[in-house]
Formats: sequence, C-alpha cells, structure tokens
Amino acid sequence: MENIEQIYTSCLAQGAYFIESDGEAAVIDPLRESFPYIERAKEKNVKIKYIFETHFHADFVSGHIDLADKTGAQIIYGPKAETDFDKYNAVDGEIFEIGKIKIKVLHTPGHTPESTTYLLIDEKGEEKAIFTGDTLFIGDVGRPDLAQKTMNLSQEELAGWLYDSLRNKIMPLSDDIIIYPAHGAGSSCGKNMSKETYDTLGNQKKVNYALNAKLSKEDFIKEVTDGLMMPPQYFSKNAMLNKKGYQTIDEVMRTGLDPLSPEQFEVLSKQEDVLILDVRDKWDFVHEHIKGSLFIGLGGSFAPWVGTLIEDIDQKIILITPSGKEEETVRRLARVGYDNSIGYLDGGLQTWKKSGRTTESLPTIKVEDFVDSDIQDEIIDVRKPDEYNSAHIVGAHSITLDFFLTDNYKELDKSKSYYVHCRSGYRSTAASSFLRREGFSNLTNIIGSFDKIKSSHLNVIGACPSLTQS
Repeated sequence: MENIEQIYTSCLAQGAYFIESDGEAAVIDPLRESFPYIERAKEKNVKIKYIFETHFHADFVSGHIDLADKTGAQIIYGPKAETDFDKYNAVDGEIFEIGKIKIKVLHTPGHTPESTTYLLIDEKGEEKAIFTGDTLFIGDVGRPDLAQKTMNLSQEELAGWLYDSLRNKIMPLSDDIIIYPAHGAGSSCGKNMSKETYDTLGNQKKVNYALNAKLSKEDFIKEVTDGLMMPPQYFSKNAMLNKKGYQTIDEVMRTGLDPLSPEQFEVLSKQEDVLILDVRDKWDFVHEHIKGSLFIGLGGSFAPWVGTLIEDIDQKIILITPSGKEEETVRRLARVGYDNSIGYLDGGLQTWKKSGRTTESLPTIKVEDFVDSDIQDEIIDVRKPDEYNSAHIVGAHSITLDFFLTDNYKELDKSKSYYVHCRSGYRSTAASSFLRREGFSNLTNIIGSFDKIKSSHLNVIGACPSLTQS
C-alpha cells in the first residue's frame, strides 16, 4: 500500500511530496532543507531511493542536491534537463519502482522545456495520482514565460507546447486520478490558482479553463499569456542555482546563525555592502527599529518578498528577528537562495537599546484614523495592478511593490509628503521602509483593512490611469 504525504509550505505556496511503499521512498520537489524528509524516512524506517524534480524551479531553491548527498538517493529529471551535477535524465514513458508501486514519467513541456509530470501506479497496477509540478495547478496552469529567455523560445511557443502536453498526456487519464501540483494560491508561477492544494482530474476538467475540451489551441495560447505580471527578479537566479548547484544548507545555517553583539552589529551595519533586515511583526517595526533597516516580516509571504525587494542574491545580510526565530529566518532566506546572512543581533533591540544606541520609528496611522482625517498629502497605493483596478482612492498613485526594483518609485518627489497603503499594512510597511532607505523622509504608513477605506466617505472608484505603467 502506498502512502502519499503532501508537505505544504504556505510562505511559498509550495507542495513537496513524500511517497513510500514497502521500505522505500521517493521525494518530489523538496525544499532546500533536508531534515523534514530525512526525519520522515527514519520515523517510517524507509530508504529514500529517488528524488524526482518536475522542472527547474524558479521561485525557490530545491533541496535535491543536499538530500541526494545525505541519503544516496538518485536525482531524476525528465528529458532535456541539463545540469552541472550528477543526475539521471528519464525518457518519456520510463518506469521507476518504489517498493511495490511505480512512477511513470510523462514529459509535459510548456511551463519549461524539461517540465515533467510523474504518474503514480499502485501495487495493483491502477493509476492513482499525478504530480504535475507547474504544468497543471488546481484552477490554472503554469505560466509559459519564465524559460523563454534562456531557451530562445517565445512564450507563445511554450504555451503551444503546454496545450499539447495537457491534451495528449494528462487529459486522457482517468477522471478519478488525484492531481498534486507544486503550487497553490499565492504563488507567482501562475495567475489564478485555487486555495485547494489537490483535486481530481475529473473535477478540474469541469472548472479549470485550461482543460476545457472546446478551447482551441489559439485561444488557449491567448488565455495563458494574457495579463501576466513581470516575474520577480529572483526567479531567474533561483532557476540557475537549481541547474548549477549551491553551497550546502548546513554551511548556510552555520554562517547565518552567528550571534552579534551591539558593537559587532553596528560595525557591520556601517559597511556599504551589508543590509539590515528586520523580520519582526509590522507593529514592532513601526514602533522602533534601527535606522536604515528594511522590513520584511516573517508573518507574511517572507521569502517571495525577500526575492522581490533585495536585488542582489549575494547580498550580505544582518538580521533583527523575534526571539527564537533566528534559525527559521536564515532557513527561509536560503529557500530562495539568499545564503549570505552573516549574523543576527543577539538579544534583539533590547540589547541594542541597553547599550545606549538609538532607534527610530516609522510614522504610522491606523486606517480608521486615516479615513477620519483631513487628508492633505498624496497617496501611494502599493497593491498589485488588479487590486488597484478593482477599487482605489481617487488620485492615488499606483506604485506596485512588486515592481519597486524597476525604479518605478523614482517618479515620486522626495520633497513631497505621502501616505502609503496596501490591503492590510504588511506591504505598505515594507514599501515605507524601502522608500526611507532611498531618501524619502515624509511618509506616513497606513495599517489596517482596505475594506474600511472602501466603505468610508473617501472617493473610491474602479480603474483609472496609474502614475507608472508596468
């Protein structure tokens, strides 16, 4: 009897899989850290035989190399996957045995050329589940624009491949088969993914536009390429690490977990190539923080925002964390390839203040007070374009946080005063801390639900031109 465990990581909206049968196991699309899979293998008294990769992931650094080194498992990719490390390239239709079950390779190019779906066949010979990677999500399919630059292919060509892969390899399978994708809602690897993390193929044929049997290839290509936001800048860097390799997670943890005294922290903070990253709660940050800190809180989609707002993946980082969250922070940075955290402030801001060093605050207003105030300053809306277009304050500048590194914020005037808001306050706090580092001093951050803005007396309407077109 096979056992399938989905190991879902909400921060990345990512699903890895641990499959076991009769003393053997396989892992599909593991995260950077190896211990969750090794511990499961020990608990269940099974040997990890294979590590299956559905494709070269762009949104996180996979743990395939470290896991293979520690367990002796063989790394398996589908056709056309070229790497700088040892692995096995499976051919379309190839079978791998794990205990009493089998995994069949279905080459399903489109999201990327090497994208592969793995079909699980149980000990009775019945097809039970497919692990689709970014080929097929619940409610959506993988975006076809991420591999076009490296492969000299257009997104339309890749979308055409994806259409053929779905029609020829996946849709003919039994409606009872369970779909286990690599991502769910919140990931930038698709447009409109469901919050559900698995479903039957039969139900997806009914509700997923991409599996509509009446959809022509031409219309499919148009649909999947329309409205794609620019991918986060770290995607291409993560894909390269997954192809070429990386330093071990153990070394990253050793370097990042160096406790720093206030004196050591201050010396490092004054170096031009060192960034202070504050990962505490947004309210703690706005109340007090070290001057020049960038806020990206652990309580939100931490890793993707790190990859969005910190341009250099080799950036040296020193950390301000909640007590006891130092290890988690370094590990979550490593999940997206930010391996150069070089220590954390031992004892946090309390030790910093006890040493006589100063902090500063970020001017912040609750949304309830904002809507009741006499608004004189201009407003910056850092939500995504679709959020802005659905409803926004009249005259608010759409300066999407996702695009800050493309310099769209530079159209703002540093001599002016601005309110900054998002949907709840996490992104506005991150944006305000970013802008403060860039020399914008007259900012007021707004924390609270945008629903309260919509229901207030403020003039809120639908789409209108934004300050910056991205």
